Amino acid sequence: LAVLATAVVLVLNPAELIKQGRDSTRISDLAALNSAIALWVADVRNPGSNGWGIAFCGYTSSSAIANNNVTTSITGCTQTSSVSVAGGWVPLNFNAISSGSPLSKLPLDPNNGIVGCNSSNTSVGNVICQYGIAANVTVGVYEIDAAMESIKYSAGGSADVVSTDNGNNSKWYEVGSNLNLFN
Repeated sequence: LAVLATAVVLVLNPAELIKQGRDSTRISDLAALNSAIALWVADVRNPGSNGWGIAFCGYTSSSAIANNNVTTSITGCTQTSSVSVAGGWVPLNFNAISSGSPLSKLPLDPNNGIVGCNSSNTSVGNVICQYGIAANVTVGVYEIDAAMESIKYSAGGSADVVSTDNGNNSKWYEVGSNLNLFN
């Protein structure tokens, strides 16, 4: 039984399965947020007065993503009290959408603020797990990023979303209307 139990743990790797589950949540969260922002941009009559601005919640260093700088956090993105759809870490008032907010609250990374995400296909896991968003002055031009935690979804993994997202950084999962806002 001990040999069988050891074989099952080695084959299934429960820690990796948990990481894959959190990565699935990240992918789903970014898709929902991307759709909500697109709806907001299409529906809100006067977007400039309803929260659109530059770098809503962004990396404290423009090279943070490219250099995988673990000491660089994302300003304002890890505030768990900042999940309001009326202006949280994404300071758009989603309640201004004529049909109401498509989100009940803003999503947060499943490991929000914890160091342990990967920014490449390595097992080092030295990147802070959190979502980041950058916006251009032009309404509707934005990018949302997340670091994947599992080998499966990281660059080179069997379900690689990082290097296949058409963004300019092959180490982070990027969605939005302009995937070149973060370096």
